[in-house]
Amino acid sequence: QVQLVESGGGLVQPGGSLRLSCAASGSIFDMNSMGWFRQTPGKQRELVASISGGGATNYADSIKGRFTISRDKDKNTVYLQMNSLKPEDTAVYYCWGWKATLGRNYWGQGTQVTVSS
Repeated sequence: QVQLVESGGGLVQPGGSLRLSCAASGSIFDMNSMGWFRQTPGKQRELVASISGGGATNYADSIKGRFTISRDKDKNTVYLQMNSLKPEDTAVYYCWGWKATLGRNYWGQGTQVTVSS
């Protein structure tokens, strides 16, 4: 089993910053890509950023230049540094992991990020 636990969400003013963390535990030795998705009411979950086992990163156009994803393999943790936050970044952010050997996605429980003055 794999557990992904997010932390770091909250309320921030426009222009502010937050750092999300996702701690992975369990059978994660063969976890390939990890990343972050977000979802707002009535909309589909969308990819925000991902990072492969080799460190290659991928970002949604809407957050390029503002968000940075990183991965600490020793701590089994993935981070999302979010700067210059905008009200439209308000969403529930989900940690995601992918195991290619099983063709399976894993999800955290989600953490709320609210950008408002």
